[in-house]
Amino acid sequence: MLGLKLSTDPRWVNIVESNIEEILTDHAWCEQKAATNALSMVVNNPNYTELVTALIALAKEELDHFEQVHNLIKARGKVLGLERKDHYVNELYKFMNKGGSRLQSLVDRLLFSAMIEARSCERFRTLSENIKDPELAKFYRDLMVSEAGHYTTFIGFARKYGEGIDVDKRWKEWIEYENSIITNYGKSETVHG
Repeated sequence: MLGLKLSTDPRWVNIVESNIEEILTDHAWCEQKAATNALSMVVNNPNYTELVTALIALAKEELDHFEQVHNLIKARGKVLGLERKDHYVNELYKFMNKGGSRLQSLVDRLLFSAMIEARSCERFRTLSENIKDPELAKFYRDLMVSEAGHYTTFIGFARKYGEGIDVDKRWKEWIEYENSIITNYGKSETVHG
């Protein structure tokens, strides 16, 4: 379904398990950034009523996930650390088409968002299937389903609004680009790291 070319090595979970506090903090900030991204698209595309409605709901869900992760951090006697840079997302951002029409920019922003959600979904699946902590295994399984829904939302709107744009061709380009950078990741206890 997701079309990603390279799966995360399950041994990445061993790195994650060595520092659960770090993955949870990084994950919390990923959820906050996802909510901010959705709201940013609302601000920049208010004339797409269906998109605005869907992204408001998505932003609320991402903030709920942020709260859930924060609650896990608190329950484990830890505190939310400072925001982390997401080098993977920053590298994806470089590939985004920043020229062209507003419509082309919207479609590429939707595909950029779909890619992040696809990889997050894949990482959560890897965590849910390999982490030894049963609470976190269930938590990441539930979030995997949610991330798959977000991926579907973003790619669906790209196809819906991408009239005159070969969205499937551009999505294949995104997949190829992501495949070329993902080998640099999966080596740290962060969601995309």
